[in-house]
Amino acid sequence: MTYRTVQGDTWDLISYKVYETEDHMPLLMDANTEHARTVVFPANVVLQVPAKPAESFADLPPWKQVEL
Repeated sequence: MTYRTVQGDTWDLISYKVYETEDHMPLLMDANTEHARTVVFPANVVLQVPAKPAESFADLPPWKQVEL
């Protein structure tokens, strides 16, 4: 999957847009090393978007860590 930036996008904002969390910002940066030093993107930069990592039990908040 790819993502085309809009003027003013930042890594954390892009992560939130595609993964619904800012936590995967390093995953995006690792997949797009040629842009890793970019802080604020111009429009129309095409970035590679890796698949969202599977959520592990340890990644869940304590109130969701209930075994069924």
